[in-house]
Order: sequence, then structure tokens, then C-alpha cells
Amino acid sequence: MYTSKWITRSRPKIDRIACPWLIKRFIDADAEIIYVPYEEVLTRAEELNAIPFDLPGVEYSHYEDRCTFDYFLKKHNLKDVALHRIAAIVRGADTDRFDFAPQAAGLSALFLGLSQNITNDHELLALGMKIYDGLYTWARDLHQQKHIQTPAEHLLLEVYRKYLKENKTKKAPEWATELKELIQDQLDTKMSFSLQQASDELEINPSYLSREFSKYFENMSFGDYVRKLRIEKAMQLMDTTAYSLTEIAYLTGFSDQSHFNRIFKKQTGETPSAYKKSTLKSKKHPNS
Repeated sequence: MYTSKWITRSRPKIDRIACPWLIKRFIDADAEIIYVPYEEVLTRAEELNAIPFDLPGVEYSHYEDRCTFDYFLKKHNLKDVALHRIAAIVRGADTDRFDFAPQAAGLSALFLGLSQNITNDHELLALGMKIYDGLYTWARDLHQQKHIQTPAEHLLLEVYRKYLKENKTKKAPEWATELKELIQDQLDTKMSFSLQQASDELEINPSYLSREFSKYFENMSFGDYVRKLRIEKAMQLMDTTAYSLTEIAYLTGFSDQSHFNRIFKKQTGETPSAYKKSTLKSKKHPNS
């Protein structure tokens, strides 16, 4: 019987543990997983007739805003709802987008710590297999179960949450003010700033920051708020400069023109080209 071979970069943390688990549990139970240094992956893949994954330029890799785990699900047509629930967690952990799933920050912290404690890649994979088995059971059977179960505890939580919602005069914490300035400074210079960078700068736990962010930033997630600022910057550039839309997309940190167009229309209700035409028209006819 043919056993598939899969090869990727050494020193795995998130995606390169999750994908082998997915392969061995749902694609080929006898698959061989091979870890080698980055620069050797493609050469060794050809020598060993192995399929490379989680590497730029190969089929099994990140695509759009999704990670390699997502591509495996798509490629092998895996419809299991529990796997897609895990995919959001893996994606969030692997891309520092903890707004994708509340469990993503914990998964990231767990494997970052384990990767420092365990230097043998296959030993780490063996432990990771057990961890993902547990995560799968949770995602399949227990994801709706809460740690707090008793009626008295629910009542206390309800009172607590109601108090928080009604406390309209509560002053924003100092970190929120600092973060607003920090985001603006970063976007003014390079239009690229992640939640992980913000948590590092402020020395605040990223999962806490992700959870609390929307309370002080227009009821938006970190990602949505940053995208809003990028679009506002793009509109300013359209109003005040002669840059092309492609140049503006680049200057405001979008990976490509289509991504810029999509986010701009979602934020404003019209395409960048339509907005630019209406801006030019209003300049030509200021009294109209």
C-alpha cells in the first residue's frame, strides 16, 4: 500500500503541527511527516517524492487571508464542521488574528511555549497530535459547553454584564488612549500594524486586548478599525493627490488592487474609481 510523504520546514509551531495532524487523522493515517531546514525543503521533496507544504510558492500553502490548514480542507473537500471550527482557531493563531476565534490566542501561547521546551520536531508533533485530538473532541461535541454551569453563577454573570453595559460614564483605560496614538503613528509611517505588535508595545496580553478592544474603538475589532483608518487615508490621498488607485492601494498597505477595491466598497458603499470620479467632478464644479 502506498504511504504518502509530506515535507515542510523544521521548528514547527502552529500550522506545521496542525496540518500533519489533519493529514494523519483524515487523509492518510500512515503518512510520513518530514521536517527539514527551510532551504532544503524543495530539494529534499524532489529526492524523496514528498509533497511540500506550508512554504511560499507550493500548492499546499497560505492563500488569500487563510492558512495552509484551510487549504487542506478545501483541497481534500473535508466538510466536517468540527474541522472548520478548528480551522478558524488555527488561522487566528498562525496569523496573529485572535479575532478569528477566542481560542486562537491560547493555542498560539501553548505552541510557542512548547516549541521552546521541545527541540525535537517529531517529539513536538507527537504531543501536538494528542492536543489536536482533544481540540477536535471539543470542537465536535463540547464547543457549546461553558465552564460556568450553575444557575447562581449565570445570575451573577448577568448582573455583572448588565452593570458594565449601564456604566456609560466609565472612563477609557490609559492603554486605549495610548493604543489609539500608537495605531495612528504606525499607519502614518507604514500602514501596517498587527494586534501582536500592539500588545508587545503596550505590554498587554493579546487575548485581553483583542477582547476589550471594541469597547473603546467604535465597537469594532482591531482588524476592522485598522482597515477603516486605511480607507480614510486612501480617501484623503484621492482628495489631495494625483496618485493612481494602484499607488494609493500600495501606500495604504493593501496587498493588491482587488483587495483594496473590495474593502473600500465594503466601507464606503462605492468603488474607489467611483469615489475618485465624484471627487474630481465636485472639484470641477464647486458650486454645483
